[in-house]
Amino acid sequence: MTEAPERMLPLYEAKMIHQFDHRWATYEGGRARDMTGTEKSDPDHFGLPRYWVGEDQVESVLAERWDRDWILGWRDIARATDVRTTIAAITGSGDSPEGGTLLMLPESGSASAPCLVAALNSLAFDFCARQKVGGTHLKFFTMRQLPVPTPEAMSIPTSWDPESSHDEWITLRVLELTYTDWDMQPFAEDLDDTGAPFVWDPERRFLLRAELDAAFFRLYGVVRADVDYILDTFPIVRRKDEEAHGEYRTKRVILEVFDAMQRATDTGVAYQSVLDPAPSLGRRHPLRNR
Repeated sequence: MTEAPERMLPLYEAKMIHQFDHRWATYEGGRARDMTGTEKSDPDHFGLPRYWVGEDQVESVLAERWDRDWILGWRDIARATDVRTTIAAITGSGDSPEGGTLLMLPESGSASAPCLVAALNSLAFDFCARQKVGGTHLKFFTMRQLPVPTPEAMSIPTSWDPESSHDEWITLRVLELTYTDWDMQPFAEDLDDTGAPFVWDPERRFLLRAELDAAFFRLYGVVRADVDYILDTFPIVRRKDEEAHGEYRTKRVILEVFDAMQRATDTGVAYQSVLDPAPSLGRRHPLRNR
């Protein structure tokens, strides 16, 4: 008898992911390059890896620890002087991370993963990480020392919108940031979302992230003056903003959202998102015929 061919899975290198983006780079053409906005606008366009690994090898490692069709990971290579130090993403079904991508397998699975990836990618967390990363790696030893809000803290209502818990509020934004191709459908379904992937929209993504950053500054108890200072400790973010927009746009928008959240907290009038339509209601691709 002829044996069935072994199913091979793409081996995701750390350079292929970025914050909330599992399609940062591809090896199409034989060399690593950033994926274009046009490519990311196609929900069927996936990053092509350099290497492949047998499905059995992956399952033998994850079988007893993880039963989801997606994985949360962060880049091991990290420097305090980079544009960002902590870079985390959720990769889709069938992706096998290589050694440069370290995995975080939350015991509560899909319930805590959106809050975890949002925390790791927040500027508040990144500022803390920069105080601990002295070389070029962000290993488990260092990650375990860094402050991440507990599931209990995430489950309580937000001060700026008491009708929503922190995890509900965060999950809506992480869903839209992450679910941009069909490869991420299992993650969306685990969050009870049955729609098609969201359209890749850089402006909406910027605003979604600004709201998450402002929220995490509040979760960490950072006062406004310190938020102002922390944002000034990211010189490359500032330089790129000034080159593209003539101002430190990231700082301005985060502070505007932070102030709006404070007003909502003070007045009891729920915070209104800067996004229209609201988070998780952005444009989507057409549904597939089943």
